[in-house]
Parts: sequence; structure tokens; C-alpha cells
Amino acid sequence: MRIRRKYKELAKTILLFLATAGVVAVAATSPLILVALLKRMGKRYPTKAEERRKIATAFYRLKKSRLIVLNKKKDGTFLVELTENGKQRAKEIRYQDIFIQRPKHWDGLWRIVIFDIPDKQKNAREALRNRLREWNFFKLQESVWACPWPCEKEIELVVALFQLYPFVNIIHAKSIKNDAQLKAHFKLLSQHR
Repeated sequence: MRIRRKYKELAKTILLFLATAGVVAVAATSPLILVALLKRMGKRYPTKAEERRKIATAFYRLKKSRLIVLNKKKDGTFLVELTENGKQRAKEIRYQDIFIQRPKHWDGLWRIVIFDIPDKQKNAREALRNRLREWNFFKLQESVWACPWPCEKEIELVVALFQLYPFVNIIHAKSIKNDAQLKAHFKLLSQHR
């Protein structure tokens, strides 16, 4: 999907809202649909004409790109929802925005992510591996990665996005034999438990 930079954040906000809310009913005629949707999102409708135009442009580009649809009901309300492509794009946005926060102090627990993902889901397996690399996990084995920071929610979100529930597990361990290389990797040598 191509969206100009100035519309990108607005489009992401709309897509993620619809991904969370599902189908949204708005009681409005066509020019006011955006206002109603923004109110449902908890956003204040901008007063400057240029800002309103930017939002309207982002909204209608999503429609034109077939990422959202508007369906008018008999009572005059509109249902705004994501298309299958829109749902996929929202997943991609969520995936791109996931990061792990490093706490000030290590709690002394290793988080070990293990997985055995079948070849028919090879792309999902590689996406998980790539994300573990980006998050600076330490590779113990091809499908066994370690991290000292709390990361369970982030891993579970990736697992949910790629529907990998039966294939991925997270283990908490107080120690890993010969963990000096891991501690050096995460700069934990000077930290005490």
C-alpha cells in the first residue's frame, strides 16, 4: 500500500482502530463519516481545514486501496470495516511496531524462546527468527533463543499474528550453564541479581 508520508500515521491509526474495534457503525452521511469515526476513536476533530483534508484524504485512500469498506444500511448508518487486505495490513503494522523495553535492572531470569514450526509455515518461522534477531536475542541453537528482559507479551503477539500457538513456547530459567557469553552479549557482567 502506498500512502504519502504525511498520511501514513493517520492511515495506521485508522487501520489499527478498525482492527481492534471490528465493524464500526457510524450514523452519518458521506461527508461526515470521518467525523463520526474519529469520535468513535476518541479523537478530536481538527478545526483547521488543511488538517481535516489530510485526515479525509488518508481515510479515502484506505477506501480506494481496498483496505476498508463502507456499507450503507437501510437506516442510513454506515458500517466501516477492514477488508481482508486491510486486516493483513493491520497485522503488518502491529508486527512492525512491536519492540521489547529493556528494564533498568535485570530480574535474574532468562526468557528462553523455543519453537518447532513446520516447513509449511516456513515464512512465519523466518519472520519469528528475524524478529528475535532484531530484538537482539542470543541464539543458543537454531530454534532456541534467549533474552534476559521481559518479552512474553511481545512474543505472544508475534505468535498470535502468525498463528503459531502450538509451535512456540517460552521458558523462564534462573540459570543457563556457561552463561558468560550470554551475559556479555546483553552487557550483564556487572549487574548483580
